[in-house]
Amino acid sequence: MIVRHFLQWVRTAEAEERAEATSALARAYLHSELSQDDRIAAEGAMIMLLDDPSPLVRHALADALGASPAAPAAVMHALVNDQPEIAAVVLERSPMLLDSDLVDAIAVSGSDLQTAVARRAQLPRSVAAAIAEVGGAEACLTLIENPGADIAAFSLDRIVARFGHLAAIRESLLAWHDLPAATRQALVVKLSETLAGFVVARNWMEEGRAQRVAQEACEKATVILAGTCEEVSPLIGHLRATGQLTAGLVLRSLLSGNTEFFELSLAELAGLPARRVAALVHDRRGAGFKAVFERAGLPESVYPAFRAAIEAIHETGLITVPGGNTRLKRRMVERVLTSCAGMPAGDIEPLLLLLRRYATEAAREEARLFCDELVDMDGIVAANDTGRAVAAA
Repeated sequence: MIVRHFLQWVRTAEAEERAEATSALARAYLHSELSQDDRIAAEGAMIMLLDDPSPLVRHALADALGASPAAPAAVMHALVNDQPEIAAVVLERSPMLLDSDLVDAIAVSGSDLQTAVARRAQLPRSVAAAIAEVGGAEACLTLIENPGADIAAFSLDRIVARFGHLAAIRESLLAWHDLPAATRQALVVKLSETLAGFVVARNWMEEGRAQRVAQEACEKATVILAGTCEEVSPLIGHLRATGQLTAGLVLRSLLSGNTEFFELSLAELAGLPARRVAALVHDRRGAGFKAVFERAGLPESVYPAFRAAIEAIHETGLITVPGGNTRLKRRMVERVLTSCAGMPAGDIEPLLLLLRRYATEAAREEARLFCDELVDMDGIVAANDTGRAVAAA
């Protein structure tokens, strides 16, 4: 009876009144103890309201029913295909939608509806993967900021590949404390590419020089990352798959004292067990390392630098210095440079240029650390003097 009166009244009521009445009807359907006949009638009325010409009415229906698992399925699926601002309510809230419904919506919808799906309180891995694959930048940003989203590592990599050049995406991902090292390194690459492109576009630096500076900065950051991450093997696998496991990067890691990264990189490139490679590297006769080096496919021209660095480690060991195994060791770099400088000119020239840059970088970092220590010591002395003066007063 009540529904019959509602249907008679709604034909002549204003749009805002119809919207308020529709909301009341939907809430009554969900929360009131209606008879079976009244529930059937109410559901029929809501299905009829799907054809209401005013979006206010349909939006009120979506808002009232959106988060309920007891909403009529026919109504919810119809609202998903309504105007974007109405469909967004259902896509964001409704527990009645299957994962396949959400994936389909992501594939055929614009950025607003993709973002609505990405805001869902609980987002399964398959839906997150769909957003990472075809979603817009806003939807991907919303996804990675959603604490209820289950995001696989390959989906993170896909987001980085598509939108890693955007600062908002990079900052949000880098804020993750458990971000995989490989993904973090991919973000570093994107940042270096973006910065290199920026300085070239501004005519601040020639393209070749900008690319070299960006590559060396990326390699430096990669060695730092390798020295601080818990598991380095996945990072090395990522570097090889992306063509970044170069002789320069491996040499930098060795000259930084990160023998674990160096040995695992050789094992990856040579296709040998890590333990066997470690044993051959530390064989003082040198023949074993030469064989591993050749099998790894590294350029013959850089072999003298590797050989000199390993000999330095054998003779003096790895001295603990500030920065650990994340920055170049000045003494080791200078020793390798001296060893290589006496060799005949020719193919060795590019290696000497690289080692000179490494030596300059190591000297600057050592000087910076030394100056920081002096400043800290001055601060401590000043604080002690102040304390004694106060005590004497």
